[in-house]
Amino acid sequence: QAQLVESGGGWVRPGGSLRLSCAASGGTFSTYFVGWFRQAPGKDREFVAAMKRNRGGTYYAASVKGRFTASRDNDKNMLYLQMNSLKPEDTAVYYCAAGVGSPIMSSLWSSSTYDYWGQGTQVTVSS
Repeated sequence: QAQLVESGGGWVRPGGSLRLSCAASGGTFSTYFVGWFRQAPGKDREFVAAMKRNRGGTYYAASVKGRFTASRDNDKNMLYLQMNSLKPEDTAVYYCAAGVGSPIMSSLWSSSTYDYWGQGTQVTVSS
């Protein structure tokens, strides 16, 4: 069973950058598919990015594509989300997640596909 811990959140001005990290422990990280989700106040949790295991592909929500880059380091059991050109609408609690198996691509958008979740880290974008 995996445990996930996010870090790197904070406050940044519009147009700025942040890099989120997610440290995984327990289980075999390289066998997990992983993802990032976010939840703004009063809104549902939404998909941000996902990566299949073993360099199987990286997928992004349209709202972040071209600005955010997800990556993983299986040797270090780490997951990252580089966020550039941040906008006020990116303000949310960001969560990393992981799951076991080989889900079809379209199911990676759904939070119910994932088995393990971090506690979340707050990202605030404002002037």
